[in-house]
Amino acid sequence: MTIFELYNIPLSFTPDQTAVKKIFYTLSKKYHPDFAGDSTEEEKQVLLEKSAMVNKALKIFQDQELLIKYILQEKGLLEEEEKYNLDPSFLMEVMELNEQVMELEEKNTDDERNVLKESIKSALQNLQEEIYEPVKPLLANYSETTGTEKELLQIKDYYFKQKYIDRMKRELAV
Repeated sequence: MTIFELYNIPLSFTPDQTAVKKIFYTLSKKYHPDFAGDSTEEEKQVLLEKSAMVNKALKIFQDQELLIKYILQEKGLLEEEEKYNLDPSFLMEVMELNEQVMELEEKNTDDERNVLKESIKSALQNLQEEIYEPVKPLLANYSETTGTEKELLQIKDYYFKQKYIDRMKRELAV
């Protein structure tokens, strides 16, 4: 059973968050083990597993990166710990930004570091917008009945690029 089947909503990269929360509360009540009263231990265990799945599903629905990963895995297009080959020009751009991040330590004053840090953040934001623009309509309008594998592969490419950008953003926040 997928999280979409559990929540009885169509597969989407942009599920209605209000509906998801409403369904979450309904399912939480339905499957909460505390409400199992006269149930057998086996029935309580099933409820506990369903309750855990309801909670995990909510976490996935609320995080676009997790949702993209989940859908791509469900479609058989993403494997755990997959080594993915990204476009060399993107990798060069990221490498240049990484070099700038390393230069931060070499700057003598806080002002110099802050100026460079803001420049890197701005470049990362521009890169993020650049990679998001082509997949934005795919994410917004994807339907299991009309979506293609080609579209999912574009989303997969975006997913891996975004992971690079997120990692750099975390490094800059430290």
